[in-house]
Amino acid sequence: MTISVGDKVPDVTLVKATADGPQQVQAGEYFAGKKVALFSVPGAFTPTCSAKHLPGFVDKAGDLKAKGIEEIVGTAVNDAFVMEAWNKSGGSDDITMLADGNADFVEALGLTMDGSGYGMGKRGQRFSMVINDGVVEQLNIEAPGDFKVSSAEYMLGQL
Repeated sequence: MTISVGDKVPDVTLVKATADGPQQVQAGEYFAGKKVALFSVPGAFTPTCSAKHLPGFVDKAGDLKAKGIEEIVGTAVNDAFVMEAWNKSGGSDDITMLADGNADFVEALGLTMDGSGYGMGKRGQRFSMVINDGVVEQLNIEAPGDFKVSSAEYMLGQL
C-alpha cells in the first residue's frame, strides 16, 4: 500500500554521508520534530534528476525555508558516497542527502519502481513530500516519465 497524507513516515534505516563516513539514521527519529521537504529520484546523476530535480531544490532552498521548511532532504536508491558526490556536483550545502541503498525506505512507502529494463533494478519512483514532525503533510507522486508535481516549484505552491 502507498503512503498517504496523514501517515507517519516508516521508521526504516537510511544512510547519511558524514566527515566520519556513512552514518545510519532512523527515519522515524530523523524526521521527528521538524518540517522537511523531501524529494526522491530514481537515481543520482541520471539526466532529469541532475538537470532539473536537484537544481530546482538548490535554487529554491531559500524560498522553501522562508515558507517554514527547516530542512531539505534528497533521497535515491544509491549508496551514501554517490549521494554525497551528487550533492557536491550540484553545488549545495542546503540539501541533506539520505541514501536508501537497499530501497527499504521506498519499499516501506509503497513507492518502488522496476528500472531493470534500464539496468537499474529496483528503484524509487520520482516523488516529493512535506513531512511535518514525522507525518506526511503533502505527497506528490509523478506519473512514469513525468517531472511536474515533484518539483521544488510545485511544492512552493503548496506551502
